[in-house]
Amino acid sequence: MKLSNSFIKQQGVTLVELVISIVVLSIAMVAMMNSFSLSMSHSADPLWRNKALKLGQLYLDEILAKKYDESTPVGGIPAVPAPLCSSLNSDGETRETYDDVDDYNGTDDLPPENLTNSIDASYALYRVTVAVTCDGDTVGATGGTANNNAKKITVTVTPPGQSPMTFSAYKGNY
Repeated sequence: MKLSNSFIKQQGVTLVELVISIVVLSIAMVAMMNSFSLSMSHSADPLWRNKALKLGQLYLDEILAKKYDESTPVGGIPAVPAPLCSSLNSDGETRETYDDVDDYNGTDDLPPENLTNSIDASYALYRVTVAVTCDGDTVGATGGTANNNAKKITVTVTPPGQSPMTFSAYKGNY
């Protein structure tokens, strides 16, 4: 008995079907690879941000451990009666001898450093800048010269190839 042509099943694909499937798979593969490469290019961003956060904290901790003003007594009490904000600078001191928060104003470190200059070499391309301003009016400081009774410390950390990250803290006259 002979089978008719209507019962014979096709076995394989035609050339047109093969070309169409290759084109569809190629388009899908290109889209997938583009999204993969985009995600890989940003995979180090959390590392940069985490290191910048640690560096900002290191600088703020160092600065906030210092006295409010040159004439602030040990322990901070009594408060300086008339602190001046006319000259916020290092008074000719070096980093190792900074004794009040004003001394850090204008600091621009590339690479960053601490008091012992022993920051990990992986921070070599980071830049850290520090600005100290009198800003007692913003935080509601009281007294004769209220604006002079609080200093805003702004630390800006710029990781390599990333946008700057800014950290701020206040130091009060006490």
